Amino acid sequence: MKILLLIPPFTQLNTSYPSISYLKGFLNTLNIPSFQADLSLEVILSIFSKEGLKNIFDLIEDTEPELSENAHRIFTQRKKYQNTIDDVMAFLQNKNPTLAHIINKGGFLPQASRFQNNEHFLHEFGSLGLQDLARHLSTLYLEDLGDFITEAIDPNFGFSRYAERISRTATHFTPLDQALKSKNSLVSESMLKILNGLINTQRPDMVCISIPFPGNVFGAFKCGQFLKKNYPKITVVMGGGYVNTELRSIYDPRVFDYTDYITLDDGEAPIQHLIEHLQNNRPKNLLKRTFCVEKGEVKFINGSKDFDVPQRDTGTPDYSDLLLDKYISVLEVLNPMHRLWSDGRWNKLTLAHGCYWGKCSFCDITLDYIKRYEPLSASQLCDRIETIIDQTGQNGFHFVDEAAPPALLRDVSVEILKRKINIVWWTNIRFEKSFTPDLCKLMSAAGCIAVSGGLEVASDRLLALMKKGVTVAQVAQVSHAFHQAGMMVHAYLMYGFPTQTALETIDSLEMVRQMFKTGIIESGFWHQFAMTAHSPVGTEPDAFKVIHTGPEYGGFAENDFFHDDPSGTDHELFSDGLKNSLNQFMQGYGIDDDLQSWFDFPVPETTVANNFIHAKINEPHLSIASGKIILWLGGDAIEIIYPEKRNRRSKISSDYVEIIFSGIKENYSLHLPLIIAEWLIPELEKITPSSAQSYSIQEMAHSYESHTGLSFEEYYTSDIFKLLQSKGLLLF
Repeated sequence: MKILLLIPPFTQLNTSYPSISYLKGFLNTLNIPSFQADLSLEVILSIFSKEGLKNIFDLIEDTEPELSENAHRIFTQRKKYQNTIDDVMAFLQNKNPTLAHIINKGGFLPQASRFQNNEHFLHEFGSLGLQDLARHLSTLYLEDLGDFITEAIDPNFGFSRYAERISRTATHFTPLDQALKSKNSLVSESMLKILNGLINTQRPDMVCISIPFPGNVFGAFKCGQFLKKNYPKITVVMGGGYVNTELRSIYDPRVFDYTDYITLDDGEAPIQHLIEHLQNNRPKNLLKRTFCVEKGEVKFINGSKDFDVPQRDTGTPDYSDLLLDKYISVLEVLNPMHRLWSDGRWNKLTLAHGCYWGKCSFCDITLDYIKRYEPLSASQLCDRIETIIDQTGQNGFHFVDEAAPPALLRDVSVEILKRKINIVWWTNIRFEKSFTPDLCKLMSAAGCIAVSGGLEVASDRLLALMKKGVTVAQVAQVSHAFHQAGMMVHAYLMYGFPTQTALETIDSLEMVRQMFKTGIIESGFWHQFAMTAHSPVGTEPDAFKVIHTGPEYGGFAENDFFHDDPSGTDHELFSDGLKNSLNQFMQGYGIDDDLQSWFDFPVPETTVANNFIHAKINEPHLSIASGKIILWLGGDAIEIIYPEKRNRRSKISSDYVEIIFSGIKENYSLHLPLIIAEWLIPELEKITPSSAQSYSIQEMAHSYESHTGLSFEEYYTSDIFKLLQSKGLLLF
């Protein structure tokens, strides 16, 4: 059996969504041949090419639609766009870097509305920002073309989503069904042409379509429609993140006019079972978490008694087949943290299945992808990292966990350093006390450049109601620890949580303002609270003093609920002010402006002290290291310089020697008593990453006292020990 794995339009432009690569890695362990394709990328490449733009402009000439002034401007420049598009796409694929010179010079890229009011950003690039400036201008150029396509060709088009409005809160299938039966747009035709080519070259028996987001739903069902009509013998299967959260209670049989099966949660076991069934090796009633239709009625089959495939046995994600050298890196905003999502190709990897915390009241903690926590070992993770680097030639990784566990991050960081793997990575975290300054330094030494985490509402009352398990002071201290270790911090922010007052919203904004002012966060994103069906708020609205008001479920998608918040405020009022202020903060503007200036209606005066965050980050860190592991990252001792009038046979405890270390930036020296120096040098060799075996501070204490006859407690609190800590002695 041959399987084709697809991501439908549209997701990111700069990197592949990993779900099909995860599944391909698992199929490799079963020796089942598969081929994967990112239609999201391939459709973009087809449209944004000389031929693709010619087809678009020819269609406009034939149909002569009424165009806005901006769209007409683009149309009149059509020859210029056609003559530049291939070069611009190559530049954004990092294949033609010298093009930056003429892009920046002006007169090369045609310009429309996206270039307006952009001049004040240009100085941000400085004299050394040649490539970044050209990437930003090229991004504006693409966005102008995207605006043209949305207006004149396909109103459903978006660079990272397609027909999302049809799928969001789509409780009934009828709107999507009607849209799918309407005439294909040029974008849809492009997608189906590529799909048809894949079918003819790969000749699959099964096509598995991953649907991660609402913006992929229309494309997925359009692919299913094409396959069912033109290749009825091919089995069509749908799954993925959107399916797992939205489609858990399907009863509308029309859905299965577009697919044969829909599977829930992790896809490995359900797909394996389905393959066995299609090969007559498993009865249908023993499938796992699978929807199908029988005699016009939707059936959910979950008779299998087999467990899900453990994380350790799912195989290494396999990124082969994908057009890895054709992803494009765009630069939409200048914020260095925010741009990680759109600039550069990142290998996606999961450290642990599920969330080790699993308590947040706004989160889908009842679903398998959250509640079943199953970490991999550091050794196995580094094996996978090395395999993926060999396969892709890329050493950038995004660990996509819901929240990466601190203990596992510690172990992975040590293993990375031990193996001398040179990677760059970032991940999602909880701002918890376990992220001590020393752990942050270790992660940074192992290649971590950034973290993102949920501050949500910066109110201790609401954080407790959310069961986040953190306080605002704790978030500030942990963010400061990451910042001091040289990592960027992105904060997910929420407004509109049940019972949130106007004052709490303004106080939350003030906390965020102070965090930007102190530099402990570089980036953030506000989103309005959504009441989901699988969260504690969704299942127990009375406990959170909100009222579930719909929508009526009509047999298709069910996740986001409408709700009233009688004891809270009108949260929609604050949306523009919160988002506008944050956008300015990320660019370094408006940080000292009065909070009222961001809103066009009266808001309460904040009750937060204007030095609250500054005071908290200067307090001792809330967490105390356990001392389970002690590690030395301060470099090798390369020379001992003894006093001129002493030789090594004359050892007096009061003698001081100078130890020269090879630090990462420069050599440095420490002056230590001889007896401590001669103990310390071999001791440090024991606790470097290459030889670290969970050496504890208790073991070090025993070694110290046995060798020197001195008190380790005095040494532990001495200036010498503090100096070693400043040079790279870490405790966890």
